[in-house]
Amino acid sequence: MKLKVAVQMDPVAAIDIAGDSTFALMLEAQARGHSLFHYHVNALAYRDGKLFAHGEDAVVRDEKGNHVTLGERRRVDLGGFDVILMRQDPPFDMAYITATHLLERIHPKVLVVNDPAEVRNAPEKLFILNYAQFMPPTLISRSPEEIAEFRHEHGEIILKPLYGNGGAGIFRTHRDDQNFNSLLEMFAQLNREPIIAQRYLPAVRAGDKRIILVDGKVAGAINRVPAHHDNRSNMHVGGRAEPATLTKREHEICEALGPDLKKRGLIFTGIDVIGDMMTEINVTSPTGIRQVKRFGGADIAALIWDAIEARR
Repeated sequence: MKLKVAVQMDPVAAIDIAGDSTFALMLEAQARGHSLFHYHVNALAYRDGKLFAHGEDAVVRDEKGNHVTLGERRRVDLGGFDVILMRQDPPFDMAYITATHLLERIHPKVLVVNDPAEVRNAPEKLFILNYAQFMPPTLISRSPEEIAEFRHEHGEIILKPLYGNGGAGIFRTHRDDQNFNSLLEMFAQLNREPIIAQRYLPAVRAGDKRIILVDGKVAGAINRVPAHHDNRSNMHVGGRAEPATLTKREHEICEALGPDLKKRGLIFTGIDVIGDMMTEINVTSPTGIRQVKRFGGADIAALIWDAIEARR
């Protein structure tokens, strides 16, 4: 089976291949004989009932500093592809949502991974509300009074943008924090969306576990330990990856989520767990598969392509 694969992503020449999950998926696709076409979401164009993109054919290599060769830039009809990997990084804003609407015009005739309508309907910090029994105490609001009351009740809390990503804009605050009102003012000036507040989980110092599911089944996990000077565990802000196994509680969480993820066509997802609490469900551009393999875990890129090929 030879598939024509288009990859909607951030510019491939600039990625860090050591930890990039999209690159791992491209390597595996190429190893299976599939062709690769690379384009940026900004290159999409919908006209006369067809969805086009400007981009380049790509050949990838697992060689730092020499990881990709791109062909001449050309315009293609995305309706002529077999698979599109929607892998551009958030933020999950109106531009991201618009891209899901455009890709929905050609899915499922062209298999878009993950399903664009379901990605649109599953914002990572809101989708989790379907599984409130596994969450820490959480508030979603723009009301300073509500947020202040939540802080008073729980003492230490985390504030973060509702549609942010990558650890950006995450703050830890406490009852006596004199910067609290300034933080709320900053959030209000930056956007019109509510803030998400969660009770601070001290267990984060031992790590924030990323569990990866493929077609609703557990495929592997890593633990991301924050640097001593930071509350955030995201690896690109200094978090350290460690091998991890799942606890009984984490298996319980995955078994509750799995059937719903599969039904929604969310082939590649990642959930974040601190202690015994789930904090996010990542469906837009999950990461971590290269780290899992590096620590001796499953080849998740291969599992994802097995799931994709089963649908073609």
